[in-house]
Amino acid sequence: MLKKLFISHNVILEINATKSTTPKIDHLFQHFSFPISLTRFSTTTSTSESNTHPFAASYLIDNFGFSPQSALKAFNNKQVRFNTLEKPNSVLTFFQNHGFSHENIRIIIRKEPWLLSSQPHKMLLPKFEYFLSKGASSADIVSLLTANPTILRSSLGKRIIPLFELLSRFFKTNKDIIVCLLRHSMSFIISPYHLIVANINLITGFGVSDSTIAKLLQKRPSIFGSTDLIKSLEEVKRLGFHPSTTTFGTALTAKKGLSKKLWDEKVDAFKKWGWSDEDVIRAFRSYPNILLASIEKINLLMIFWVNQLGWDSLELTKCPIMFGYSLHQRIIPRASVLQFLFMKGLREKNASLVAPFTYSEKLFLNKFVFSFEEESDYLLKLYNEKQKLANTKENTSMPTSKCPWRILSLRRNYSRLMSENLELVADES
Repeated sequence: MLKKLFISHNVILEINATKSTTPKIDHLFQHFSFPISLTRFSTTTSTSESNTHPFAASYLIDNFGFSPQSALKAFNNKQVRFNTLEKPNSVLTFFQNHGFSHENIRIIIRKEPWLLSSQPHKMLLPKFEYFLSKGASSADIVSLLTANPTILRSSLGKRIIPLFELLSRFFKTNKDIIVCLLRHSMSFIISPYHLIVANINLITGFGVSDSTIAKLLQKRPSIFGSTDLIKSLEEVKRLGFHPSTTTFGTALTAKKGLSKKLWDEKVDAFKKWGWSDEDVIRAFRSYPNILLASIEKINLLMIFWVNQLGWDSLELTKCPIMFGYSLHQRIIPRASVLQFLFMKGLREKNASLVAPFTYSEKLFLNKFVFSFEEESDYLLKLYNEKQKLANTKENTSMPTSKCPWRILSLRRNYSRLMSENLELVADES
């Protein structure tokens, strides 16, 4: 047996060789105390890369799919600095020992390559232990850090612990805080902590309740990273919302979630169907989420309501929550039943068009299906047919677009859809 030396970037491996001098991967593992789970990561760098790139850059290219340019950028920016496998593999071992899969680690390192140069038991372990002490499960930590490993850049004492304590003012349990962080960790990390604190103090002083603040933190925490929050608070108040009401938070979410351009475009979408500015504002006061509906959804409901049913668009101003209901699952099935009742003279012509859509399903069926004994079998069949059709229609998503041809296409599609939907009604009448 001959003794050979395999040299790669200051890493000297003594291997056994016979006729071939090519090192085998099994032999490589004998010279490093890697756990078996590391076998999916390469423990060497390719010869061609070794001649042109620093060891750390080649490691990123070979193991994590970095392009040469991005790997060199990470090296030149001093994000990665190591000349042997010891440091990066200690990081990989740490993550694997804490339940992270190969793919989890790959995602994390591609976002935060600096971690490979870190000291895991000094930099990472205290944060893991803190989250575990607050009730997070190992799976929670895996999900949190895979989605947003940037949180590992944050200081435990200066950022993570103060943030957790701040959130505890508004959430009843640690689990609620963990869930909030799982959903929105990026919003809490990218916004300066002092700005989050200042905005929470601002909105509290404005008269917004803790329960409303908790909902905002759960649904739209980016609001608290805003530099012009006072402006939005005053605008929402001018629209007629009192800070102490729950709808104030919903209105604030809508106002902060829409640019002025998109806000105006949505108002114009309603106006094209006959609504006035006052109608839109009145509907917004009643149901702030109405302006969170997409322009496409606004048009789809109007096309169905006006063009297919022949009903007045202004009826919808009386019940703006209609724009929060599913068109396919709720509105079309119920409208088909109501239209049949109107056609048969079983419902008065001046009866409310919108009220039946607000009822629970049980109440709707009792009031508009089962109460008509002779027609109940047919009405139930009609209702069920529409819901079955809805399951297939809603599984087919349509891309959004503001182009005029798209609206024409939507009109054609819904003409065909309603032709199918109302076929049973036409046959029976």
